[in-house]
Amino acid sequence: MTKRKAVAAVAAGVLAAGLGLSATGSAGAAPGAAVPGNLKLVKTKNSLLGKHVWYQQTFKGLPVVNGYYAKHFDKSGKVTQVSDGRDAVPESLDVSAKVPSATATKSANSAVSARAARNRIAQPNKSVVQTPTATQGAAQLAVLGGPNARLVWNVTSRSSEGVTRSLVDAKNGVVVESKVISDNAEGRGSVFDPSPSVTLKNEDLLDNNDKNSNELFLAQKNVILRNLDGSGKLNGAYVNILEAKGGVAQNKNNTFVYQRANDKFEQVMAYYQVNQTQEYIHSLGFTEVNNESQDFSINTFEGDNSFYDPSVDLITMGEGGVDDAEDAEVIWHEYGHAIQDDVVPGFGESLEAGSIGEGFGDYWAVQQSIPVSKGYDIPCVMDWDATSYTAGPKHCLRRTDTGKTTDDIVGEVHDDGEIWSNALWDIQKALGRNKANKVILQGTFFYAPDTSFADAARVTVQSARLLYGKAAADQVTTAFKARKILS
Repeated sequence: MTKRKAVAAVAAGVLAAGLGLSATGSAGAAPGAAVPGNLKLVKTKNSLLGKHVWYQQTFKGLPVVNGYYAKHFDKSGKVTQVSDGRDAVPESLDVSAKVPSATATKSANSAVSARAARNRIAQPNKSVVQTPTATQGAAQLAVLGGPNARLVWNVTSRSSEGVTRSLVDAKNGVVVESKVISDNAEGRGSVFDPSPSVTLKNEDLLDNNDKNSNELFLAQKNVILRNLDGSGKLNGAYVNILEAKGGVAQNKNNTFVYQRANDKFEQVMAYYQVNQTQEYIHSLGFTEVNNESQDFSINTFEGDNSFYDPSVDLITMGEGGVDDAEDAEVIWHEYGHAIQDDVVPGFGESLEAGSIGEGFGDYWAVQQSIPVSKGYDIPCVMDWDATSYTAGPKHCLRRTDTGKTTDDIVGEVHDDGEIWSNALWDIQKALGRNKANKVILQGTFFYAPDTSFADAARVTVQSARLLYGKAAADQVTTAFKARKILS
């Protein structure tokens, strides 16, 4: 059987004229004929004019890539059209795989990552943040029909290009085809990365009631906004600007370049910085750590505070003092709460668990700053935001290197969180950023909602042992002992 991609139209009179269809028959299956064999029902849809039944072509129980068959009925049940997109597959085709799914996935992801890297080199105006490697979404056996019919692994990957489908020959491991199948778009924006005081290494900068200034303009950076959904809004795979003061930003060309006095500037900040951190999480190998489009409400709270609401999974960024979303570390801190709530439903139900949440948020903020802060006092949390409420000469809301231990517990989650963030900061220094973050995120999966410092430390040590062995576990243990969390 050759591939027909055929359409057979019947009841050609009024219906064909009304829908703009050709009244000519085709080489496809006769409209009134029974459905051919080797088809799997996919869905049945009803429209204003009738019913539409879609099938997936199969071969020996496996899906045939792009093989389809559809029958369309009018309201009386009469077949009006048949669409036949089946591919020829020889009966002799062997459907036993010689290449394991893990090997096929690795080959597919390597090809996707290499292409994404080449594309970025060809476009030097893209963000300087390293392209995350592709990560697996799914790998399934399938059949590729046509003249070169073969058994393949259909591998779905996620990378900076979006979602990619790769077909890997299940007999020899060769990548036969790889293409982007998502509708992601790229846009342009301007942001602080992470903040003016850090970028310019200047502690004397002033917010000046959100006014533009030549000095602050020098801290802005033009960036590529990846993974947009193409709607013309700041919505994408990992971020959704749900509401904002003055209305959500919109541009049909996905261009979101504003100066900081414009309230839409903070919307771009939230989108860019969260997309960056989620791409980084994927590069570590985690595909289910708040892997969703996180809702944000920007500049809708007049107070000088931002917060994550787990009841509606919404991050609200305040505009008191320095607009909170002008400081990437405020965004990253609040996103840290969303991460923990996603991994551990109801997390933070005890004082120590709440302190862990605040400490993790601070740690997550400063470690995200490492690639862009050029070493400028990284343990200082929220430098730019803090200029509106600290006297200086150094502006920090909190720090991750205070030296606090459990002897310093005062019963307030932000203060006590500095004990936990210091432990995580020491782990980062001992293991390196990527290894530490893998250990810390993995440990989070074993938290209880009301976990204690000691219990959370123990599962983090165990995660280090399982991921990297005894030496790494000993280094993590040392960090927790230094804070007297473990004895």
